[in-house]
Parts: sequence; structure tokens; C-alpha cells
Amino acid sequence: MEDKIQKFKQLVDESNNIVFFGGAGVSTESGIPDFRSKDGLYNQKYDYPPEEILSHTFFMNNTSEFYKFYKDKMNALKYEPNITHYKLAELENKGKLKAVVTQNIDGLHQKARSKNVYELHGSILRNYCMNCNKFYDAEFVFNADGVPRCSCGGIIKPDVVLYEEGLDNKTLTNSVKAISEADLLIVAGTSLTVYPASGLIHYFSGKNLVLINRDSTPYDNIANLVINNSLGKVFKEL
Repeated sequence: MEDKIQKFKQLVDESNNIVFFGGAGVSTESGIPDFRSKDGLYNQKYDYPPEEILSHTFFMNNTSEFYKFYKDKMNALKYEPNITHYKLAELENKGKLKAVVTQNIDGLHQKARSKNVYELHGSILRNYCMNCNKFYDAEFVFNADGVPRCSCGGIIKPDVVLYEEGLDNKTLTNSVKAISEADLLIVAGTSLTVYPASGLIHYFSGKNLVLINRDSTPYDNIANLVINNSLGKVFKEL
């Protein structure tokens, strides 16, 4: 394992256009539960399956039930960035890391002072009235009684991509551009099984692809380096 981490450090040192593509595993070391592990949200018992609750149809038809789940399980405001978030911000500050592409909605990359972050699935930090489009922060939504409502009376919706909803075109375009121009792509904390996000790896044509994940992924065979270990253990060595 030490040899692999040394190789990773070497690749980072030699690269000047790095892009980081991360999933839920980036935030689990901050204490935020993932979705698909044995202790993840999708393996917990609710009145409705979490995949159904987090769908556009459910939000529109059962808004009150949606918000009961959302406020209970999606509130990431109490969590802090971990070593991986901070090291990525450090690499960006040095001019080596050009973009973070994330599937997470917790805002921890920005909390760690990363600036160029493309949030494929949106963010809990942004919320808008469905009637007048007025902005509301996450504190307002999570502290509201029942369904959060705008001053105009409209229902407020989190700016997160629910099932049945498409990804934001601008975010997707920027992510593709960043990945396609990178000389080093670091993919970490993701199983690479959720589409369309996982398909972004196909746009990479640079020199080195590094996969860091506790478990194997469908793309291990095309990577220059695969590290099956904790992200924190790997990134603290940078």
C-alpha cells in the first residue's frame, strides 16, 4: 500500500491540470452516511423506500412526507470537512487542481474553501420557491415547521436533483470540459455505478487515471493506479 501511495504522490507532483471526481465516500469520513452500504440510507426501513421518497413525483404528491425524511436524513449542516476536502482545497490554492466534480450535496468542499466545484446533484445549501423563485438558505428550510413555505406562500424546493429529474446542463457541460482537459483524473469515494454521473469518466483522455475507493469499481481495469483504502489515509500523505 505504501508503494501505491508514493506513486499517487508522484503523479500529483508531476501533474498541473488535476480534476477530482468524488462520491459519497468523500463525506463518510466526516460522519455523513452514504446511501448503498449495509448501514446506508437505502438499507434503512421507512414507510416508503428512500428511492421513492427522493423522487420528483413523491415530492410533488407527498411533500410533507418528503420533508420529514429530508430534514431527518439530509441535514449536513452540523458536519465539518475532513482531510480529503482540505487537501483538495490546498491543491486548488496551489494551482494544480482545476476542478472538483462531486455527486455530493452537502457543500463540504466549499466549506473547506474549494472554489471551482461542480455539484452534479445540486446542494442542500440552495433552496428556491417554486412559485416566485426566491432564494432561501438551508437553515431556513431545516428549521421550518412542516413544509417550508415562501413569504409569497409558495412551497420551497431544495436545489437537489431528485430521481426523475435531469442534471443541470451547465454543471454537466462544465464537468465534461474539466474532465476532458485534465492530465490527471482522481476518482474517489464512488462505486461508479450511478448514471449519468459515472459516465463522465469516459470523457477523460489524459495521461493518468487514479481510482481510490474501499471497494473495486467497474473501471479498475482502465486505471493507471487503483488504491483500495480510506481516502483520509491516502490524502493525509499529500
